[in-house]
Amino acid sequence: MKTRFNRRSLLLLAAGAAFATVSLPGCGRQDEAKPLVALEIDPRTTCDLDGMLLADYPGPKAQIHFVGLATPMFFCDTVELFNTLLRPEQVRAIAAVFVQNMGKADWEQPRGQWIDAKAGIYVLDSKRHGSMGPTIASFAQEADAQAFVKQWGGRVLRYAEIKPEMVDLSGGALHDSRM
Repeated sequence: MKTRFNRRSLLLLAAGAAFATVSLPGCGRQDEAKPLVALEIDPRTTCDLDGMLLADYPGPKAQIHFVGLATPMFFCDTVELFNTLLRPEQVRAIAAVFVQNMGKADWEQPRGQWIDAKAGIYVLDSKRHGSMGPTIASFAQEADAQAFVKQWGGRVLRYAEIKPEMVDLSGGALHDSRM
């Protein structure tokens, strides 16, 4: 069976192929242009590592948005977040990471105030505890972090300065009297 294309059919076919070629890359750019936003926790939001209800515990919370997943992975503590991020076996592509700005959020019941974790300023070794005991306080402004250090002790670090040995999870539960 012999198929014949006339001039009009060929032009329509070529136009369709050109439209598809131009349209597909544009679709990807639209998706990429949408900035990811942090999702708010509610009374039912649980920590993906241990199942704890985030709303029941003090201190900064965190979330990782992985590429290709519709919902983020939630953490009831920033130590758990950094422990997950800094593990050598963590190879999933990350779209965004958010922590709470404790310069504005209530320590005892933190809600909202999400910031990009990579832009955050952190305080390690303070006397202030989070859901799992000693935690890493997260801030949007260095002045807020310095004020926190004056009141609660600790040292100020940038995101890239936090190392795996600083976020060991082996003793966190030992410090939590509410578990």
